Amino acid sequence: MEHKEIIDKIKPELEKVVSFLERELSKIRSGTASISLVEDISVNCFGEKLPLKQLAAITLQGPRQILIQPWDRSYLESIGKAISQSNIGVSPISDKDVIRINIPPLTGEFRDNLLKIVSEKEEDARKTVRRWREEIWKEVQINFKEGNIREDDKFRAKDDLQKIIDDYNEKIEQLGERKKEEISR
Repeated sequence: MEHKEIIDKIKPELEKVVSFLERELSKIRSGTASISLVEDISVNCFGEKLPLKQLAAITLQGPRQILIQPWDRSYLESIGKAISQSNIGVSPISDKDVIRINIPPLTGEFRDNLLKIVSEKEEDARKTVRRWREEIWKEVQINFKEGNIREDDKFRAKDDLQKIIDDYNEKIEQLGERKKEEISR
């Protein structure tokens, strides 16, 4: 077994970490409207919890308004209640057959709180990346002890692994910075 085979196992896992972070960050409110802000809110409908995106069409009406059109009028009250109880900090407005959500500008305190949440999510992603690095490095060392990998390859593996980790940490940082910039606008 070559060291590259062991190290290549980590890439799909690190991609999952970055994708998860991207989805999580998209759910954090900024000063502008975004469908991802509401689409996964759980709505209690017919005794089941369903994501909003399965119960309604969600569209943007300008940079600060989200329009929700339920497939069935009977969902209106449940959807409005779920949005009100969510932690996104907005109030839904029922208007005949639709629900409108106006995204107000962020207050200084709320903005600071959101920036803190973004930093926490970034750190969680970095912790997961570190855990994967440790796991792969242990596997390299075990293979070295068993004689499957030469000593030169062990050190090459360490360098290659660190380069991959650095690349993914950079991606995590870029995602976080982009979201922080979005919130700060």
